[in-house]
Amino acid sequence: MQDLVIAAPDLVTLPTSTGGRFPVRRVYCVGRNYAAHAREMGHDPDREPPFFFTKPASALVTDGADTPYPPGTDRLEHEVELVVALGRGGTDVAVAEALDLVWGYGVGLDLTRRDLQAEAKRLGRPWDLAKGFDASAPVGTLVPADRVDATSGAVELRIGSDTDPVGAVRQSGDLADQIWSVAETIAALSRSVTLAPGDLLFTGTPDGVGPLQRGDVLTGTVAGVGSVRTRIVRRVDHGRWDPL
Repeated sequence: MQDLVIAAPDLVTLPTSTGGRFPVRRVYCVGRNYAAHAREMGHDPDREPPFFFTKPASALVTDGADTPYPPGTDRLEHEVELVVALGRGGTDVAVAEALDLVWGYGVGLDLTRRDLQAEAKRLGRPWDLAKGFDASAPVGTLVPADRVDATSGAVELRIGSDTDPVGAVRQSGDLADQIWSVAETIAALSRSVTLAPGDLLFTGTPDGVGPLQRGDVLTGTVAGVGSVRTRIVRRVDHGRWDPL
C-alpha cells in the first residue's frame, strides 16, 4: 500500500443495539415518499417515480450529540425518517430480494436548509448545499433487520426544550403510508448505482415538516425500531458551538 500524503479521514460509524458499530459508506435519501408530504410541498404523488439525493457520511450526527444550527439559512427544517442500513450490496436488485441486503434499521432526521432548497429549485440548480451540509443527518441506534417489521409502524417527531423535553408532536405518520416500500426503494436505487455494504438509505418523511429554532430538542421515533434525539445549538466560530 502506498503512503498517504495526508491523514486518512475518520471512519464514520453508528451505534447498534448489538454493541458493535456500523461503518457508513454512503448516504442516499429518497424524496417525497409520503403522499401527504408530497402534497404539502406542492407535488402530485401519483405521477412521480422515486428520485434520490445524497448526503456525505460526514454529515451524520451520532450518539445523541448536539446539532449546530447551520450557517447560510434562516429556515432550517426537520424531516423524521426510517433509515435502512445495508449489510450487502448489489445492482439491478429484484424487489423480492431487496430486503436480503438489509443489515438493520434506525431513525434519522433529514435536516434541510429549506430557503436554500427553494432558491435552488427556482433557479434550476442542484440541492447539494440545502441537503448535504455539515451535521444535516442525526441518526440513532441501528437495530438488526430480523427484529423489525419495516412495512408498518408509527413515525413521529416531537419538539421540546430543556424545560419541556417531551414537547409537542410536529410530525405523525405510519410506514404503511409510504408510496414506495423499503424493498421497492432499494430496488429502484440499485438500478442507478451499485449498492454496497455500509450504505444508508433515508426512506422519506411524513407531512408536518417545519422550521427549527436554537434550543429545540428533537425526538424522532419509529415504532418497533427506536429513536433519535438531538438538540439544536448555536454555532460559533472555528467549528465550535455553544448552547443557545
